[in-house]
Amino acid sequence: MIFVNEEKKQFHLQNKTASYIFQVMQNGQLAHLYYGEKIRHREDFSHLFQLPTEPLGNACFPYEGDPFFSLEFVKQEAPSYGTTDYREPFVDIESADGSRYTNFTFQSYKVQKGKPSLPDMPATYVENEDEAETLTITLKDEQKQTELTLSYTVFEQLGVITRNASVRNTGVVPLQVHRLLSASVDLPSKEYDWITLDGAWIRERHISCNRLRKGVQMIDSKKGTSSSWHNPFMALKKPETTEHTGEVYGFNLVYSGNFYAGVEVDTYDTSRAMIGINPFHFSWKLEREETFTAPEAVMVYSKDGLNGMSHEFHELYRTRLARGPWRDKDRPILINNWEATYFTFDEEKILDIATDAKEVGVELFVLDDGWFEGRNDDTTSLGDWVADRKKLPNGIPHLGEKVVEQGISFGLWFEPEMISKKSKLYEQHPDWVLGHKAHHLSNGRNQFVLDLTKQEVQDYLYDTLSGIFDTAPISYVKWDMNRNFTEAGTDSVSADQQGEVYHRYVLGLYRLLEKLTTNYPHILFESCASGGNRFDPGMLYYMPQTWTSDNTDAVERLKIQYGTSLVYPLSTMGAHVSDVPNHQTGRITSLSTRFHVAMFGVFGYELDVTKMSEEEKAVVKEQIAFYQANRALLQRGTFHRLLSPFTSNDTAWMVVNEEKTESVVAFYRTLAQPNPSLQRVKLAGLDPAKKYEVEGTEQVYYGDELMNVGLLLSPIYNGTVHTNKTTMVGDYASTIWKLKEWT
Repeated sequence: MIFVNEEKKQFHLQNKTASYIFQVMQNGQLAHLYYGEKIRHREDFSHLFQLPTEPLGNACFPYEGDPFFSLEFVKQEAPSYGTTDYREPFVDIESADGSRYTNFTFQSYKVQKGKPSLPDMPATYVENEDEAETLTITLKDEQKQTELTLSYTVFEQLGVITRNASVRNTGVVPLQVHRLLSASVDLPSKEYDWITLDGAWIRERHISCNRLRKGVQMIDSKKGTSSSWHNPFMALKKPETTEHTGEVYGFNLVYSGNFYAGVEVDTYDTSRAMIGINPFHFSWKLEREETFTAPEAVMVYSKDGLNGMSHEFHELYRTRLARGPWRDKDRPILINNWEATYFTFDEEKILDIATDAKEVGVELFVLDDGWFEGRNDDTTSLGDWVADRKKLPNGIPHLGEKVVEQGISFGLWFEPEMISKKSKLYEQHPDWVLGHKAHHLSNGRNQFVLDLTKQEVQDYLYDTLSGIFDTAPISYVKWDMNRNFTEAGTDSVSADQQGEVYHRYVLGLYRLLEKLTTNYPHILFESCASGGNRFDPGMLYYMPQTWTSDNTDAVERLKIQYGTSLVYPLSTMGAHVSDVPNHQTGRITSLSTRFHVAMFGVFGYELDVTKMSEEEKAVVKEQIAFYQANRALLQRGTFHRLLSPFTSNDTAWMVVNEEKTESVVAFYRTLAQPNPSLQRVKLAGLDPAKKYEVEGTEQVYYGDELMNVGLLLSPIYNGTVHTNKTTMVGDYASTIWKLKEWT
């Protein structure tokens, strides 16, 4: 997987689909040579290192008298600013004399089997050291007495390369790290479309696609979380690339805080792709012999279009990022009471919902916000986590046992990272609020953020939550986080370390989650941050699924789930059938369409089942039976996007099992059309030589027919006669097909 040309100091990383090549330059720094479709190894790649054939005009040069070699022109691995390169840097370190210029030159390298873990941070992993190889490059700036380590891991069976970096102060004088990215890749062209996942609360991860332009284009978060505004992901695709064909590069950051991702197109039409911790309001003080480590970046190259890129991310995250017993187990079908009751409920109402939910086949009941003392609205009580005896006179352990007696598991909602001003915890510990104490603190959702940079706050949360976990039969936790950071500061570090607060918070959160998820492996944790405000690989390391969005409207979820699937597998996406009119949009969609959308995720319901008619309950029973029969396929199969809701009135996608013997296909039409034409949907991922029968019909097709000719849509109402075969009528209609190998 990793080849080293010793004499030329060239490094060739090679996985099943891609090659990544770089070398040591004449000045000791690293030049990037190639990243793209896999090529054979050879003993010398010097011909890939390109310098201008004529002297550069109006440039600066490291060596006097050499007008050909300028870092302004060269593609690099770990570029720094100001030593003849004026582009965005990979690293920025300030020494005691105020200098921020670095010159990291090659010292040594090491190749090892497997993949080392990162200190105090989530990262992808291997279960067997033969699955991957890791290359570690050590560079040194002699003047600054600083060591820079670059780490690259190649997964043999995946089209994935991961990168991260660390800096160590080898001198005696403190340094300030102002920027250390996780990956920087210089590509030799500007002819790419830049794809990002952008949005807002209840409108997360919509796909944006724009042609690269000169200069810097970037997305970031300054909110303390990875944010719903932008996901820590970007892709560069060739303009002709589609879902199924063409080249694309994907970059994703395994991190849950402020991030930066961008591309700079320079004067020579090189595109520098960068991703890492946001350098805005960031610095890290490095004392003698201290090390700062950047989070991991995941890079995927695919020549099989956006779906090909997604498949690599999905497989990696499902099998080598998520951990614990719930990684591979079937996830339970749940019902959550939030949109059924909001804050207004009592023990009898909760047990009634659980009882009726069990009767229709639900496997897990989740009690959401409002169960703790004084919590009748969102203005109070966060941080106390003591059951409200007016609502639940017998407490959480008794309620949990009563739910379990119904033959259904019990789960509970928490928002551990927050504190209400109206709470006993705030009265006792106002100093536990994250923020500069000398400044006015802005209001957000009537709550503040707890200062997780402090060990005593982490300890309090662990003791409080473990006390509940130890006394109640809890098998699921919804971990919410509903406020972004403002005036971020802490008295836990000195004034010259306040630039560390955002990152220290994330590290504190990771330490807490590591302890909880390790000591309570039987609990399925689902992360949430006002829905999708922290849907990132860092959280998936601790919690294998995330509440995809607070928006449960089926039509809006088409875009949200389609965009999310660009990077994240179905097994990570919490998706529920909720009541209508929808609480976020007011839209009315059929129960079948709501199911057809939510089933392509970690499935559940969020409504008052006690108010459903017997006919509706019968439909829900059928839905749950279908999901249970196809759960392994839907949660662990290969997902293919077929028609995009961002470019069409129609959406289609499908999932196929590993053996290519089963598939579930879905088609959605947003708005009805008068007298529509006949339409076929071309499928993907099937075995062209296999025969497939469409369940419930007598239709049998070869795989190549289904992929090249397509599957004829179910009958759509054409404005004249509505027959018993007409399955799609009106707006927001949908249909699904189950395909099985025919023998």
